[in-house]
Parts: sequence; C-alpha cells; structure tokens
Amino acid sequence: MLAKRIIPCLDVRDGQTVKGINFVNLKNVGDPVELGAKYAKEGADELVYLDITATHEKRKLFTDLVGRIAQHLTIPFTVGGGINEMSDAERLLSAGADKVSINSSAVLNPEFISQLASSFGNQFVVVAIDAKLENGEWRVYINGGRIPVDRELFSWAKEAQERGAGEILFTSMNHDGTKDGYACEPLAILSDNLSIPVIASGGAGKKEHFTEVFTIGKADAALAASIFHFNEIPIPELKKYLKEQNIPVR
Repeated sequence: MLAKRIIPCLDVRDGQTVKGINFVNLKNVGDPVELGAKYAKEGADELVYLDITATHEKRKLFTDLVGRIAQHLTIPFTVGGGINEMSDAERLLSAGADKVSINSSAVLNPEFISQLASSFGNQFVVVAIDAKLENGEWRVYINGGRIPVDRELFSWAKEAQERGAGEILFTSMNHDGTKDGYACEPLAILSDNLSIPVIASGGAGKKEHFTEVFTIGKADAALAASIFHFNEIPIPELKKYLKEQNIPVR
C-alpha cells in the first residue's frame, strides 16, 4: 500500500481563510500565509488553497497571495478557484503552485482538462468535484456548490480521468463541515473505478474518520480543514495515530 497523504485545505475568501458547514455560514479562521507555513512545518504532505468565491464573483484568483504562501512551503502546493484559461494556470505556476485544481471550468469546458494536461502534464491537473446525494444519485454542483448541473459524480470523474486529470478531489457537500466522517461509500466506488489517485474531502471530525476513509473509502489522500485550523487534531498526532493503525503515512 502506498503512503497515504494528509492534506490541509485553505478555503480563502477576501484574503482570509474561512470555514463553513455544507458550503454555507462561512467564518474567518485565520491568515492563509501563517496557516500554510504552520502546516508545512507540522508535516502536512501537501497543501490545497481554494479561492472559493472567485468563480461566483467572476474574477481571477489572487496571485500575489498564492506567491506569499508558496514562499513558506517545501511541500506540493495545489491552487484552485477561478481558473478557466491557460494563462491562469501559467500565472499560478509562476507564482509557486505545483498543481492547479479546476472545478466549474472543467464541467463547463471539459476540453480544458485536456489542454492543461497536454501543456503541463497530467500530474499538474487536479479535477475537483463537488457533489450532493439527491434522490439516490450523486449530483454534481458548480460555482462553489451553488449551481446543480446535469452531471453525475462517477461518470464525470471517469470522463475527467480520460481527458487527462491526474487526480480527483471529491467533496461530499452532504458531509462538508459536519465532522461526522467522510463519504466512504462513493469514495470506494471512485477508487475502484479510477486508475488515478482520489482525494477525499468533507466530514473529518476525529482521528477514526481518517482510518475509515483510507480503509473503507480506499482514498489515496484525505483533505481536511476545521480540525487543523482549530488545532483539534494536530497533524503530528494524527500521523502517529495512523501508524499505530498500520496505515502507511509519510
């Protein structure tokens, strides 16, 4: 079994890290530059930065803030939010991003995945999927979880892989911020059906949830926010626990 990755996520709005529940009721939780540096120092395997209102506000992501965060990192750095053309990706790569995460732009223009992959390599392209379980089907949403589209999670993830995505970042909108555990059932289906890594997002609340997501959910990496931002589970403590559960971590 390959080493599992622990990935803190910085959801950023107006230059501040925020966190909500089920994608609403956002509260400020700190400075993203300071938090990014802290997580890198504590042993995070990667860092994800998502400008969560860029697409909704129809603007570009704040490149200068990305650059300031990147200066303090020695771990892979994934950046997303408002990326809808090649020049956006080039700008972020120059600012210090190692990968880009695309979501709404991938759904609206699937060919964009292929363009990025052919220009920068598959490993540079993370396709993020926000989905909600509705009437027994995992319906895909765009614009920061605001707009449902005629896409279903599993078929869309498969298409994204075929178009050149190097990883899938799946956030269960039903589980986001609830701290009740990850959506292990759909994660396991994704992992079984895809040949690229699957990153789990939404629902981390205690150490046991990470054991579940790596075993039952078969995820390659687990992303979390609140538990790290509020220091409920420090990263070194989490990794020590996972090793005791015979789950390989770096």
